[in-house]
Amino acid sequence: MIRPGKMIRQVLSSLIKKPATIKYPYVKFEMPENFRGKIKFYPEKCIGCKLCVRDCPSNAITITKVGEKKFECEIRLDKCIYCAQCVDSCLKKALESTGEFELAQLDKKKLKEIFHAQSEDGIKKET
Repeated sequence: MIRPGKMIRQVLSSLIKKPATIKYPYVKFEMPENFRGKIKFYPEKCIGCKLCVRDCPSNAITITKVGEKKFECEIRLDKCIYCAQCVDSCLKKALESTGEFELAQLDKKKLKEIFHAQSEDGIKKET
C-alpha cells in the first residue's frame, strides 16, 4: 500500500515536471529513421522478381508487368500490417518504408495505391 506522504510527494513532483505527451496534431512528431510507415514503390528500380509479393504476410502487394522491363505496383494499405518484410526482401530497393503514419480514411478506395511505371513526365500514382 502506498503511504500518503509518498503519494503527495509524487503528485507535487508531477506538477513541476514537463508533460510526457506532445501537443500532437498541432506539433508534428518526427518519426525515427527506422520507423515502418507507409510503403513507397519505385517502379524504375523494380525487376519484377515478385519477392515482395511472396514475402508479404497479408497479401497487400501486387506487381504487374506493363511493358518491356516495366512494372506497376498496387499496395493495399487496408491490408498492410506495416511489417516492412517486403522492403527487406526487395533486392533492388524498389520498396521503401516512409515515416508517414497518418493514413486513416473514410473511403476504403483511398487505401489502395497504384504506382505506375515511369513515363516521360515521371511516376504517376493513383489512389
